[in-house]
Amino acid sequence: MCGSACSSPRRPRGRPRFLRCMYVVGFMDLFGVSMVIPLLSHHIKSLGASPTMAGIVGATYGILQLFSSTIVGSWSDGVGRRRSLLTCLLLSALGYALLGLSTSVALFVLARVPVGLFKHSLSICRALLSDLVSETERPLVMGHFNAASSVGFILGPVVGGYLAEREGGFYTSSFACATIFVLNAGLVWILPWNEIPGFASSQAARGDRPKQAVMNCSDGEGPPASVLQRVRAVASSDMWDVFLVRFFMAVAIMLYYSNFSLALEERFALRPQVAGYLISYSSMLGALAGCLVGPVTRLYGNDMAALLLHSTVLTCALIFLYATAHSVWHVVLSSTFFAISTTIGRTCVTDLELRRGGPGSSGTLLGAGQSVTAVGRVVAPLLSGLAQEVSPCGPPGLGVLLALAAVLLLLIRTPKWKKGGKAKHLKL
Repeated sequence: MCGSACSSPRRPRGRPRFLRCMYVVGFMDLFGVSMVIPLLSHHIKSLGASPTMAGIVGATYGILQLFSSTIVGSWSDGVGRRRSLLTCLLLSALGYALLGLSTSVALFVLARVPVGLFKHSLSICRALLSDLVSETERPLVMGHFNAASSVGFILGPVVGGYLAEREGGFYTSSFACATIFVLNAGLVWILPWNEIPGFASSQAARGDRPKQAVMNCSDGEGPPASVLQRVRAVASSDMWDVFLVRFFMAVAIMLYYSNFSLALEERFALRPQVAGYLISYSSMLGALAGCLVGPVTRLYGNDMAALLLHSTVLTCALIFLYATAHSVWHVVLSSTFFAISTTIGRTCVTDLELRRGGPGSSGTLLGAGQSVTAVGRVVAPLLSGLAQEVSPCGPPGLGVLLALAAVLLLLIRTPKWKKGGKAKHLKL
């Protein structure tokens, strides 16, 4: 992606070990978070908050994520991945520790602020991985990282649920999550950074500041761009089409799951427990699908645009199958392949954002992508509620329309991507 600095044919000896450590960081991150997330609504209710207040608190967290994603990503491009990742992990640990002390709604809200502002560790990890590998290796590495993270997200609720059954279980889970984030920061601190080419020499030349060419995949020429300049460069770039595809598909996927349990109960008289089994089954397949991204990408000759188009078409068809299902087995079939198609699609969108954005801006681009997804998290519940007024099949039916819009956009824009090559790199 970034020339000789980041895509040398010779693999550094310490890089495989570094990548494996990053997979562990991703696993521990989502393992800790998923221990707490399922317990949040019950805890804030136990503190005496009304459903409206609980909704406002949840929306506040989403808004903080929306505005901080791009800013923190841009900041990581400037100060380096190591420093920004350590900062995000430690401040997130502080937030979860405060959550373990929250005995009132006010403390609960206060605890969510540092997490809302700085829980971007996974995005920075992905930006770092993008810096370390070439374009051809990136889908494989990202797939493995997503798979490791997904396994953590599957196992975390099991441990969190077990702890929640004990007295003071929520507080125990919160402190356990904070401890995991501190351990993660320790792992990042002791990572073999000096085995990454250019890092040691850059420390000698710049004190303790990582070399931009290694840590941020930039050429290191000219003064470093400010956070505002990086954000402005993304906002004015010709990447609206990729971000719009991300938005359409994010909302479509959220609509698929928005009333999943309730719809299965109303349409097929299934208990919520069965819906939980289906979601867990789909999540496990999604984790396994992360390991398939590399081979599938090679099968497509590294043509990520074509792979994204085909995975989007498949996702659209599967949402339609679920929306029109006359049997539980149709739902099982759609859930089976839905996890695979969405996992591949997410990796493709991320890879296209990084390719078209150019060197030196991976943190900004990934942060902007997370902001787009955050907008989807705000919009999806509203659309789901309106569509559900019509029918239990309303939310996935609306998801089909959004996925079709993404397919049409890809059909129109993909030839232009191939004809024009890469998009004009961001001028930082």
